[in-house]
Amino acid sequence: MSIKVVIFDFDGTLADTRKTIVLAKQETMRFAGLEVKDEETCASTIGYSARAGFKKLYPDITEDLLDVLVPKYRSTFDALIQDMPPELFPGTRKVLSDLKEKGYVRTIATARNKKSLYEFLDGWGMTSEFSYILTGDDALPLKPNPDAVIKTLKDLSFAPEEALVVGDMPLDVLMGKNAGAFVCGVTYGNAKREDLLEAGADYVIDSISELPGVIEKIG
Repeated sequence: MSIKVVIFDFDGTLADTRKTIVLAKQETMRFAGLEVKDEETCASTIGYSARAGFKKLYPDITEDLLDVLVPKYRSTFDALIQDMPPELFPGTRKVLSDLKEKGYVRTIATARNKKSLYEFLDGWGMTSEFSYILTGDDALPLKPNPDAVIKTLKDLSFAPEEALVVGDMPLDVLMGKNAGAFVCGVTYGNAKREDLLEAGADYVIDSISELPGVIEKIG
């Protein structure tokens, strides 16, 4: 079978949100009197929900403190993007347009909350580019659990072998592989090539502009 649907991660795959996420996390840590983690450590949690990310950074953290950190982080992030708005990675618009012209269905599966995601997409005039979107608010188990991919395929009536998952983190790779889909990792986001390959990525690219070529290789 050939690829018919492309399932994109958002942060680090379509949009460059790293700097804003890291700064918002660090400011939240200072607010709570926690040890402030460095950039690489903070970036390693991109792709997790805000709650899961803080829990990964501070394994012994209490649920009560998480209840404080998550809204604080989100409000801090929202304030920071006023001065440093995230941008689409170079070539993203053209690739999405080319995929649409060739008849590929484009979807998103992200841990980002729905309000934030749609604010970005609406602001860029890109909401209509995607036929189906799942966010961290959709009550599905988080990556690397494959349920977001499985639900996407079930609701759109595609088989796993007709899907290509595209993401920048090992979590994305594992999600796609656990669902039986093809997976393309990207190195321009928040993880290294070797980490993506170790997680099982079928392909790894250095620019989103290389994605159509990957789809053609699969057939």
